[in-house]
Amino acid sequence: MNMNELLEQIKQAPESVEFAEVMAVIDASFDHKPSAFVNGDLENSAEQNQGSAKILSFAKLNNLSESETLACFGTYYRDDVLGNPEGTDHGNIRNFMNSGWAGVQLPEGVLTAK
Repeated sequence: MNMNELLEQIKQAPESVEFAEVMAVIDASFDHKPSAFVNGDLENSAEQNQGSAKILSFAKLNNLSESETLACFGTYYRDDVLGNPEGTDHGNIRNFMNSGWAGVQLPEGVLTAK
Protein backbone atom coordinates (compact mmCIF):
# COMPACT_ATOMS: atom_id res chain seq x y z
CA MET A 1 0.00 0.00 0.00
CA ASN A 2 1.29 3.46 -0.82
CA MET A 3 0.49 6.78 0.83
CA ASN A 4 -2.22 7.80 -1.65
CA GLU A 5 -3.97 4.46 -1.22
CA LEU A 6 -3.79 4.79 2.56
CA LEU A 7 -5.17 8.33 2.52
CA GLU A 8 -8.04 7.18 0.30
CA GLN A 9 -8.77 4.29 2.68
CA ILE A 10 -8.76 6.65 5.67
CA LYS A 11 -11.30 8.88 3.95
CA GLN A 12 -13.51 6.22 2.34
CA ALA A 13 -13.33 3.25 4.73
CA PRO A 14 -11.88 4.41 8.07
CA GLU A 15 -13.23 1.34 9.86
CA SER A 16 -10.89 -0.85 7.81
CA VAL A 17 -7.64 1.02 8.57
CA GLU A 18 -5.08 -0.98 10.55
CA PHE A 19 -2.31 0.49 12.72
CA ALA A 20 0.35 -1.80 11.22
CA GLU A 21 -0.51 -0.66 7.68
CA VAL A 22 -0.32 2.99 8.70
CA MET A 23 3.07 2.41 10.36
CA ALA A 24 4.36 0.57 7.27
CA VAL A 25 3.37 3.43 4.96
CA ILE A 26 4.85 6.03 7.32
CA ASP A 27 8.11 4.09 7.68
CA ALA A 28 8.37 3.63 3.89
CA SER A 29 7.62 7.28 3.13
CA PHE A 30 9.28 9.24 5.93
CA ASP A 31 12.35 9.44 8.09
CA HIS A 32 11.42 9.68 11.78
CA LYS A 33 13.16 11.83 14.38
CA PRO A 34 12.16 10.68 17.88
CA SER A 35 10.69 13.72 19.60
CA ALA A 36 9.00 14.68 22.84
CA PHE A 37 5.41 15.84 22.41
CA VAL A 38 2.32 16.78 24.39
CA ASN A 39 -1.12 15.35 23.74
CA GLY A 40 -3.76 16.80 26.04
CA ASP A 41 -2.75 16.01 29.62
CA LEU A 42 -0.10 13.51 28.52
CA GLU A 43 3.56 14.49 28.13
CA ASN A 44 5.58 11.98 26.09
CA SER A 45 9.39 11.89 26.02
CA ALA A 46 11.36 11.18 22.84
CA GLU A 47 11.65 7.58 24.08
CA GLN A 48 7.90 7.08 24.61
CA ASN A 49 4.93 6.47 22.36
CA GLN A 50 6.67 7.24 19.09
CA GLY A 51 3.96 5.35 17.19
CA SER A 52 1.56 8.03 18.37
CA ALA A 53 4.08 10.75 17.46
CA LYS A 54 4.35 9.29 13.95
CA ILE A 55 0.58 9.08 13.48
CA LEU A 56 -0.06 12.58 14.80
CA SER A 57 2.71 14.01 12.62
CA PHE A 58 1.50 12.07 9.56
CA ALA A 59 -2.06 13.26 10.17
CA LYS A 60 -0.97 16.87 10.58
CA LEU A 61 1.16 16.75 7.41
CA ASN A 62 -1.84 15.38 5.49
CA ASN A 63 -4.44 17.70 7.05
CA LEU A 64 -6.47 14.82 8.47
CA SER A 65 -9.48 15.58 10.63
CA GLU A 66 -9.65 14.37 14.20
CA SER A 67 -11.85 11.41 13.24
CA GLU A 68 -9.54 10.50 10.34
CA THR A 69 -6.56 10.70 12.70
CA LEU A 70 -8.22 8.39 15.21
CA ALA A 71 -8.91 5.90 12.40
CA CYS A 72 -5.13 5.63 11.88
CA PHE A 73 -4.85 3.87 15.25
CA GLY A 74 -6.87 0.97 13.83
CA THR A 75 -8.13 -1.63 16.27
CA TYR A 76 -6.36 0.07 19.16
CA TYR A 77 -8.93 2.85 18.71
CA ARG A 78 -11.92 0.86 17.49
CA ASP A 79 -11.67 -2.16 19.79
CA ASP A 80 -9.49 -1.27 22.77
CA VAL A 81 -10.64 2.32 23.35
CA LEU A 82 -14.18 2.51 21.97
CA GLY A 83 -14.87 -1.00 23.25
CA ASN A 84 -13.73 -0.03 26.75
CA PRO A 85 -14.60 3.65 27.24
CA GLU A 86 -13.74 3.58 30.96
CA GLY A 87 -10.30 2.04 30.34
CA THR A 88 -6.99 3.71 31.02
CA ASP A 89 -4.88 2.11 28.27
CA HIS A 90 -3.86 3.90 25.07
CA GLY A 91 -3.49 7.27 26.79
CA ASN A 92 -2.57 9.13 23.61
CA ILE A 93 -5.71 7.97 21.82
CA ARG A 94 -7.90 8.82 24.81
CA ASN A 95 -6.29 12.24 25.25
CA PHE A 96 -6.66 13.02 21.54
CA MET A 97 -10.34 12.07 21.72
CA ASN A 98 -10.77 14.59 24.55
CA SER A 99 -8.59 17.48 23.42
CA GLY A 100 -8.26 16.99 19.65
CA TRP A 101 -5.75 18.97 17.66
CA ALA A 102 -5.99 21.85 20.15
CA GLY A 103 -4.22 19.69 22.74
CA VAL A 104 -1.36 18.50 20.52
CA GLN A 105 2.05 20.14 20.77
CA LEU A 106 4.29 18.37 18.29
CA PRO A 107 7.59 19.84 17.09
CA GLU A 108 8.31 20.31 13.40
CA GLY A 109 10.45 17.63 11.80
CA VAL A 110 9.14 14.52 13.54
CA LEU A 111 8.62 13.13 10.04
CA THR A 112 10.47 14.23 6.91
CA ALA A 113 9.78 12.86 3.46
CA LYS A 114 12.34 10.35 2.18
